[in-house]
Amino acid sequence: MRLDIITIFPEMFSAVLDQSIIKRAQEKGKVQIFKHNLRDYSLDKHRKVDDRPFGGGPGMLLQVEPIFRAVQAIKRKIRGKSKVVLLSPQGKKFNQIQAKRLSQEKNLILICGHYEGVDERVREHLVDEEISIGDYVLTGGELAAMVLVDCIVRLIPGVLGDKNSLNFESFEGNLLEYPQYSRPAKFRSWKVPPVLLTGAHDKIKAWRQLQALRQTRSKRPDLLKKI
Repeated sequence: MRLDIITIFPEMFSAVLDQSIIKRAQEKGKVQIFKHNLRDYSLDKHRKVDDRPFGGGPGMLLQVEPIFRAVQAIKRKIRGKSKVVLLSPQGKKFNQIQAKRLSQEKNLILICGHYEGVDERVREHLVDEEISIGDYVLTGGELAAMVLVDCIVRLIPGVLGDKNSLNFESFEGNLLEYPQYSRPAKFRSWKVPPVLLTGAHDKIKAWRQLQALRQTRSKRPDLLKKI
């Protein structure tokens, strides 16, 4: 997979992209991630990429021209089709189902909005879809893009060490993950559930399924409506 990120703050991504699983995924050649400074695509001598909205109003908007130039320049370097995603509070709320779908894309271009947003012509003519990571407002789309990248990259085959680990995570099948325990079997008066110590895999599996249902009913009953 190839991921291209268009942003006015490319340096923000180093702490996420150069660490842990995402770093190893790049080293393994499972994903290529490129950061593009939107200011590099400005024709303004001061590298300006924002301006006031027509008709008045507060704040500044990212202009359509530098975003257009950035997207076109990236597409010229890519073989095959690419999906362009705008990180925006107006987008569809991100979830695990969307993450799986996007992880199957060969080329993904992420546009990080900023200031009061972007010129509407970006949505109308350059973007395939908009995504929001929640019903709240951030200062920019950079943090949202980091969330998408982290969630998507770990779903790429071969990225995680244990291929089965993805089958037992929260939100798989719209259930939260079952409780898990490790050594020691007893700490102070806190004991591990006896069934987990039996070695009886069928009983353990049934216990985990029941606990996942209980966890979901207690903490996120809204998810049960989707089952």
